[in-house]
Amino acid sequence: MTTRVAVVGGGLIGLAVAWRCVQRGLDVTVYDAEEDKASTVAAGMLAPASEIQSGEQALQDLLRSGARRWPDFAAELARATGIELGYRDEGTLIVALTDDDLREVRRLCGLYERAGQPVHALTAQQLREREPLLTPRVRGGAYAPQDRQVDPRRVLAALRQAIGDRIVPRKITDLSIVDADVTVVAAGIGTRSLTGLPVRPVKGQTVRLTAPARPIRHVIRGYARSRTVYLVPRHDGELVIGATEEERGVDTSVTAGGVLDLLRPAADLLPEIVEYPVREIRAGLRPGTPDNAPILGALKAGVIVAAGHYRNGVLLTPVTADLVADLVATGVPPEQLKPFAPDREALWT
Repeated sequence: MTTRVAVVGGGLIGLAVAWRCVQRGLDVTVYDAEEDKASTVAAGMLAPASEIQSGEQALQDLLRSGARRWPDFAAELARATGIELGYRDEGTLIVALTDDDLREVRRLCGLYERAGQPVHALTAQQLREREPLLTPRVRGGAYAPQDRQVDPRRVLAALRQAIGDRIVPRKITDLSIVDADVTVVAAGIGTRSLTGLPVRPVKGQTVRLTAPARPIRHVIRGYARSRTVYLVPRHDGELVIGATEEERGVDTSVTAGGVLDLLRPAADLLPEIVEYPVREIRAGLRPGTPDNAPILGALKAGVIVAAGHYRNGVLLTPVTADLVADLVATGVPPEQLKPFAPDREALWT
C-alpha cells in the first residue's frame, strides 16, 4: 500500500519535500495556510560560507551540500515546470567602505577559506572595474566566485506548479486531525505551536527597487561604516536590498528605522540607488532556533520535522528535500540529518 504523506506548510521547504516525496511514488497532500512566507521576502543568496559562525561544522557541511545540489535542482525544476527561476552564478563581491569594514571583510574571507570556498582579495580599483557604479570611496574587498543566487518567489511558483492539485488551502492547528501515515511539519514559525519545538520568529525587512537595465551584475555584500547590507540584482531590473534582523516577535510592520538601516549603507556603496523608484518594502519572519541550525528528523512515530532554517531556508531547500524525503520513504534517518534531530541538546540548553 502506498504511504500517505501529509506536509504541513507550503513554503519552499514544505513544497520541495512534497515534490521529492511525489517523485518517490508516495501519496502526498500539502496543507498550506496561504499566509505570507519567509521565502517571499528573502533575497535568495546561495552563499554557504557567509552566514556561518565558528564551531558550526555540521551546519557548514549541510550548507555546502545545499549549495552543491542547487544547480541540478534548479535545472530539474525549470525543466519540469517551464518556469525560469532566476538562478545566476556571477558570484558575490564583498565590499568594504572603511578600514574597519575591510577588517570585517578579511574575517569573512577567512570563513570562506575555512569552508573550502574560493575567495579572491580585490583592490578598490579591481572592485570598480567589475562594478563601475560602486563609490570611489571603497577601500577594497574580495570576490567569491562560487556564490550563487535564485529568485525565491519564482522557485515557490514553480514548486506549486510541480505539486499541482495536491495542495489543500487549509490551516492546520492540531496534528492529531491530520489523516496520514507520515506527517512532515514544515510550518516555519508555526512549527512551535504544532510541535512545542523552540522555533521563534526573527523579523527581516527588505527593500526592492526598480533599477535601470542591469546596473550591477554581481551580488554585493557590503560593509559600510560597520553596517552590513546586501544588494541582489535580478534580470528584470529589480534590486533587492536586505535585510534587517530583529527580535520583535510576530511583528511584520515596516519601519522607518529598518528602511534607513538598509538604504543608508546601500547608498554609501552604490550612490545612484537614491534615484531608483521603490518597488516594494516588506517584512517577513525567519524561523530561528536556539543554535541557529534547522530542526530535521523524527519528532515521534509518524511525525517528522523540517523547520527552523533561519537565514538559510533557500540555500538548504534542495538538501532538506532530499534527506527528509529519504527519511519519509525508508524510515531510516540519513547520517547527515542526525546533528539536527529535534531532541539534540543544543535546542534545550
